[in-house]
Amino acid sequence: MKSSLYQNLLMLTEEEEIILKQKSKKIEKDVYTNQRDFIIERAKFLSDKKLIVTRKHPRFIAFPAHRHDYIEINYVYHGSLIQTIDRQRIELKQGELLFLNQHIEHALEPCGEEDLVINFIIDPYFFEHMFDNLDIDGAEQSIVNFLISGLFNQNKAGSYLYYQVSAIERIQSIIASMIEEMMNPTVWSEVTVKFQMGLLMVQLMKHADKAYTPSNRIYDHQLALTVIRYIDQHFKIAKLETIAERFNMNGYNLSKYIKKTTGKTFKDILQERRLEEAKSLLNYTDLSIEHIATEIGYDNLSYFYRLFKSKFGCTPSVYRKTLYKS
Repeated sequence: MKSSLYQNLLMLTEEEEIILKQKSKKIEKDVYTNQRDFIIERAKFLSDKKLIVTRKHPRFIAFPAHRHDYIEINYVYHGSLIQTIDRQRIELKQGELLFLNQHIEHALEPCGEEDLVINFIIDPYFFEHMFDNLDIDGAEQSIVNFLISGLFNQNKAGSYLYYQVSAIERIQSIIASMIEEMMNPTVWSEVTVKFQMGLLMVQLMKHADKAYTPSNRIYDHQLALTVIRYIDQHFKIAKLETIAERFNMNGYNLSKYIKKTTGKTFKDILQERRLEEAKSLLNYTDLSIEHIATEIGYDNLSYFYRLFKSKFGCTPSVYRKTLYKS
C-alpha cells in the first residue's frame, strides 16, 4: 500500500506543473491570499461547511515568511521539510509532525522531488468541541496549551508544537489512512478524516515524551480550558459568576485570567460559541430564526440579528437563503 501511495504522491499536481513552468520560481501570493501581508487564507482551501482539508505541499518552490488564518499540521511522508520558525531552523524528517497556530510566522525552503509533505489545513472551530471530552488532569499539557493558543488570541502570540513520532506505528497508520482519503476521496471522506484527526490527537497526548514546544503555562491554560468546556456545555445559560465559584474566585479576577490567557473576555468566548451554534442550526435544521435565537440564549431577536451580522457579514435570514441557492 505504501509503495502505491508513494508513487501517487510523486506525481505532479497541477499546482506543481505551473511552478515548474515559471522562470522566476517565486510564489504567486494571490493564489494563497487576498491580503497585503502574506497571510494564507483558509477561504482559499476550506468551504463554509468544511473544517479540515488535506493537501500535498507544493514542491520545487520556497515559501517566504508567512502566517495562516487557520491551524496547520505539516507531516513528512517521505524525505524532509526544512523551515525557519522564530529564527530557528527546523528540519522535519520522515514521519514527523509540526503543528502551527494562526499567529506563528514561518518560512519554508523548497522541497525536492522526493520530499513529500502533507499539509492538514484545519479551521480552529474543529478543535473547540474536543475540549468537551478532554480530561484536564489527565490530558498531556503541551497539546492542550497549543490548541488554546491557536483557538484564542493570547495576544496573537505565535506557537508551534514539534512531534518526533516517526517510530510510533499507530500514529503513522492513522495519518496514512487520512492521506489515502485525500488521494481517493468518497462521500465518506470528510467525516472519516474528522474521526481520524480525533484519534490522532488522542495518540499524540499519549506520547508526551515525543513533543517539543517552546512554551508551557500550565495553570493558566487549565483555567482557560475549564472555562471553555463550561461554555461549550452550557452556552445557553453560561454565566461568569457560576464558573468563578468553582475556583473560589470572584468574577473580576477570573475575567482577568481568561483575558490574559486567551486574549478574549468571557463574554467574547460565549458569544462566539453561541453564534457558531446558530450557524450550525441554520445549516442543518429547519428551526425558525426566532427559535434558534432562544435556543442559543438570546431572548432579544434584534440583538441576535445584530451580533450575527457583525460576525458573519449578513443577517441569519440572508445566510439561510444563500444556503438554499448553493
